[in-house]
Amino acid sequence: MVLNSKVINKEDLKVIKNSIRVIPDFPKPGIMFKDITTLLNNPKAYNILISHLVQRYKDYNLDYIAGIDARGFIFGAALASHLNIGFVPIRKKGKLPYTTVSQKYSLEYGFDEVEVHIDAFENGKDEKARVLLVDDLLATGGTAQAAATLIDMAGAQCVECCFVIELSFLEGAKKLNTPVYSIVKD
Repeated sequence: MVLNSKVINKEDLKVIKNSIRVIPDFPKPGIMFKDITTLLNNPKAYNILISHLVQRYKDYNLDYIAGIDARGFIFGAALASHLNIGFVPIRKKGKLPYTTVSQKYSLEYGFDEVEVHIDAFENGKDEKARVLLVDDLLATGGTAQAAATLIDMAGAQCVECCFVIELSFLEGAKKLNTPVYSIVKD
């Protein structure tokens, strides 16, 4: 395992890719679902992934990792712990107990909404908190765009969006005004 690269090496990428199960026709016909549960229960693959992210982001001068509900919590919280910085959950509407800011985003049929505590990114500094947004999958980009907007609305700066998997053919990265780093691109 090479730990000094900002981009994952081919051998480690292969271990991660091979640990992601593909389930055809879930949740509906024609979808090739990327199941990360098999990555999570594979200690070698999960450790390679987290070690790579630690090496990539250790010099970013981050104040927080923000993870999108719910799988972004799994990767984001582990990364925040390794970097010794705070973790902030970005949740679906109605799940946070304190005062929040929220952002709607469009779905194929309708809208959804994510929110964050209004004081989530207070860092005691004069400059804005530097935040990395993390999630498992980038598809059309609606949720990630809303989450990155929320970070800015809460007074912080989203410096990059990181995804374990990106479905490049859906062009979700084009919706984001923040640099995107994805480990597995399909």
